[in-house]
Amino acid sequence: MPNHANISELQIDNLPNRLTIFRVLLIPFVLVTLMLSGSQIDFMQNFRSQFGWLAAWIFVLASMTDFFDGWIARKKNLVTVFGSFLDPIADKFLIVSSLIMLQSLDRIPVLIVIILVLREMYITSLRLLAINQGVSVPVVEMGKWKTATQMLGIPLLMANESWLEIPIPFIGTLLIYLACILSLWSAIHYTYNMIQKLKQKKELKKEKKEDPQGESS
Repeated sequence: MPNHANISELQIDNLPNRLTIFRVLLIPFVLVTLMLSGSQIDFMQNFRSQFGWLAAWIFVLASMTDFFDGWIARKKNLVTVFGSFLDPIADKFLIVSSLIMLQSLDRIPVLIVIILVLREMYITSLRLLAINQGVSVPVVEMGKWKTATQMLGIPLLMANESWLEIPIPFIGTLLIYLACILSLWSAIHYTYNMIQKLKQKKELKKEKKEDPQGESS
């Protein structure tokens, strides 16, 4: 008989995966509207503000799908191999491409973008190493705060103009700097936790070798 759990894990066409694919499809629209918000073409000058706000709201919509696809997948038990693979990639594509585009518009310092992008690459590599070694590295609270501040700061910098006397560009810049600090601090925590887990695994293997009878008892 076929294993229904394995079949469901291999399924592609479900609501969470559709939301993830939708998020990927939104990325070009975010980038194009953001690029148009910084256009120097004469007849586009009057629409730069609208394009900036449009880019921000599309980014917010994409970020919302990131929350709902994971929530639905866990609640409805629709976690699949395809979703587990595509979801983090979609997140990285959205964040990294938006940061690079904002930097090209001189809204984020290049050093901040480098730190944030390299941190994403480093954490991804660390998680792959953890999977390869058979250990789990749970998400630290600081990492969640880093994601939250980054997800708030990016659309504010896309809009890039004050609203009702609220200094949106300043708040966005402040949040991105805070996200940078949190990203470095959380990366240190992830690294420390990973080292501790690997040490524990090594010690456990050593104990089993020294006491082979313990396994059969």
